Amino acid sequence: MSKTIFQLQRRRLLTLAGIVVMPGLVTPAIAVDSPTGWLEPKLAAPPFRIISADGRRVTLAGAISGKVTAVQLMFTGCSSTCPIQGAFFAVVANRLHSADAQLLSVSIDALGDTPVTMLTWQAKFGKTASWLSAVADVADVDRLADFMKGKSGKSGTHTAQVFVFDRQARLCYRTGDLPSVGELEAVIARVSAL
Repeated sequence: MSKTIFQLQRRRLLTLAGIVVMPGLVTPAIAVDSPTGWLEPKLAAPPFRIISADGRRVTLAGAISGKVTAVQLMFTGCSSTCPIQGAFFAVVANRLHSADAQLLSVSIDALGDTPVTMLTWQAKFGKTASWLSAVADVADVDRLADFMKGKSGKSGTHTAQVFVFDRQARLCYRTGDLPSVGELEAVIARVSAL
């Protein structure tokens, strides 16, 4: 079996495993050592730079202001949790019925990912109009990850958490790793009602 076919089969298997984990049928065996839950006070998004899927350089706050936004950190070359995260966001995006909310996958592989690789990655899971993608600017990757997680971490690492921002681009909520679809939907609804 060629290496490429093996990698594709492995990704499909991981994606299917993620679909089982998402509804909360199985408790993930991943421990979160970052702060989780509601944040008070809410934290304004620092001026981190990202490259949007259409190639524009914008700040994170500029990309998410005006809509409740759930953000995940990932990278397209990841073969562990990122395919699960992609499948998870695809499910949430298909169930998202509010024009006031959106999802954003941000790659933390600023040297390996581009807007094109991000769109290709999303297409594997079924990209929708409410699911955006971007690549973090190389100078901001570690600071962005640290801000999202609420602590300094090992450079180049990421989490399977989801980070929910209000319409003013303030971080309101950090999930644990691999949250359920129901948890994220409830958080988005609560932030949308504020």
